[in-house]
Amino acid sequence: MTAIYIDADACPVKTEAERVASRHKIEMFVVSNGGLRPSANPLVKMIFVEDGPDVADMWIADRATRGDVVVTGDIPLAAKCIEGGARVLRHNGEIFTPENIGNILATRDLMTDLRAADPFRQGGGKAFSKADRSRFLSSLDSEILKAFKDV
Repeated sequence: MTAIYIDADACPVKTEAERVASRHKIEMFVVSNGGLRPSANPLVKMIFVEDGPDVADMWIADRATRGDVVVTGDIPLAAKCIEGGARVLRHNGEIFTPENIGNILATRDLMTDLRAADPFRQGGGKAFSKADRSRFLSSLDSEILKAFKDV
């Protein structure tokens, strides 16, 4: 049965994902180590894991499988979920696939090395926009429809 797994730490589209889950009548697991307000929606399951590095990621990776959709900005988690057969997208609507995850991981590792070599390097991601939110909604809906066919 298809489910949505949300890596909830710093995820700006939890509300939008909940609306999509409700429309498709599928369960949504919101996974974090706390600090989130529970949803009254019976389809939304709040999962609070212990503090620790990658504990929420491991919870999701251990459960997400073929026919599921995962929302995360964590590239190593995305790779694990793809390996398990799940469909994965970022909160801006970018879709991770078996074809692109290798290059995305390599770019992440390169950028980590560049930042380590220049500790004064400043910067961050671009601001989350309305266009990102719209693209996310479209991508999530599309990936759920594909996930239904995967099972």
